[in-house]
Amino acid sequence: LLAIMTILLAVLGLVVVKALAESPWGLFTIAATIPLAFVMGIMIKSGKVSVTAASIFGVIGLLAAVVGGKYLPHAVTEALTLKPTQLAWAIMIYGFAASVLPVWMLLAPRDYLSTFMKLGTVAILGVFIVILHPPLHMPALTPFIHGGGFVVPGPVFPFVCITIACGAISGFHALISSGTTPKLLAREKDIRLVGYGSMVVEMLVSLMAIIAACALQPGEYFAINSPVPPGDTVALTAQMEKISAIDSKGTYKVTQADMLRMTSDKGEPTTVKLANGTIVNDYPTMVGKTGGAPTFAVGMAHLFAKVIPGKTALSLWYHFAIMFEALFILTTLDAGTRVGRFILQDLLGNISPKLGNTNSWLGNVLATGLLVAAWGFFLYQGAIDPAGIAKSLWPIFGISNQLLAVIAFCLGTVILIKMGKARYCWVTAIPMLFL
Repeated sequence: LLAIMTILLAVLGLVVVKALAESPWGLFTIAATIPLAFVMGIMIKSGKVSVTAASIFGVIGLLAAVVGGKYLPHAVTEALTLKPTQLAWAIMIYGFAASVLPVWMLLAPRDYLSTFMKLGTVAILGVFIVILHPPLHMPALTPFIHGGGFVVPGPVFPFVCITIACGAISGFHALISSGTTPKLLAREKDIRLVGYGSMVVEMLVSLMAIIAACALQPGEYFAINSPVPPGDTVALTAQMEKISAIDSKGTYKVTQADMLRMTSDKGEPTTVKLANGTIVNDYPTMVGKTGGAPTFAVGMAHLFAKVIPGKTALSLWYHFAIMFEALFILTTLDAGTRVGRFILQDLLGNISPKLGNTNSWLGNVLATGLLVAAWGFFLYQGAIDPAGIAKSLWPIFGISNQLLAVIAFCLGTVILIKMGKARYCWVTAIPMLFL
């Protein structure tokens, strides 16, 4: 179980790394959520400010950070333009701090803040999709239906569940709902709304992500998700030619000029500084942003810009979408690290009862440090691997997630039988056998 959690957390972190690497505007927006969460936590903990008022403060501050990120001084922009490996270390430090600190200080206020943003954004995006009815440019069937694709190497089944993950079948949520969620509930009767309702929202998000991705030009979609190292012009040229040659009809045609224009429109840098100090100009940094989050953000930005246009609309909406997604993932990362810490402390408790005590500062720090080091190792390996998620960690992540779901369904089936409600056990037994 702990090994599965380690892989899950590494991949979640890697998605954020791929989205925010070489993106100072996006990184600034996400970094701003940490002090905002601290202030919200203190406001709520004091008892003098309501959760609603604190959340309104947080949302306003977050939107101000999205807009303000465009006008950062050059020195700040340079400081926030991080390589994937640097971001990996930053996420490890964040994951450690979020797991060790009290829930009220960072986890709970961040969850409040992200919940309002998630629900509001999902609702607005759903309305925009219904109103705009965007055409889907991606063919219904691609040459990769049986495997060998640019993004995921496997065939449609079982990779459709692996790729969609939380929007399809995700065992990760079983762990969160049994460890962290109960601490955030005000009353027991909220369980159905929070548990079942959140899964319905998750499903809607996955459907919208598919629509947003398929509304892009197919060639651009594959270019964004291509495993090309930043600044590697030779690999970039070869990949553009490879994508354009998928078929002879020009369905997947894409050029470097197309991707450079997309990069500029989204407010992303078009200059890359290599490890040896060489500066590569006019480089489309949107190429190679694997993991799905940038693809969803580009699709969302185009939809939002059609309703609320403007000179800088695409760049603002793109970074708003990146903020929305990164918040989505980071709240899962910090909650998952906390749950993993509890599991590890259970094991350490067999060595020393003090290490198993969740109120022990030594036990908390030791367990968190070991867990973060474990998933941080895989995260760092993914950051230095040009193919990133698609080549190595993503398939392992998907398999791990499904295995967790099998465990959850198995446990649910046993509990139903022991409660004397065996006639209902087919509800959990059938999907368990399917998985």
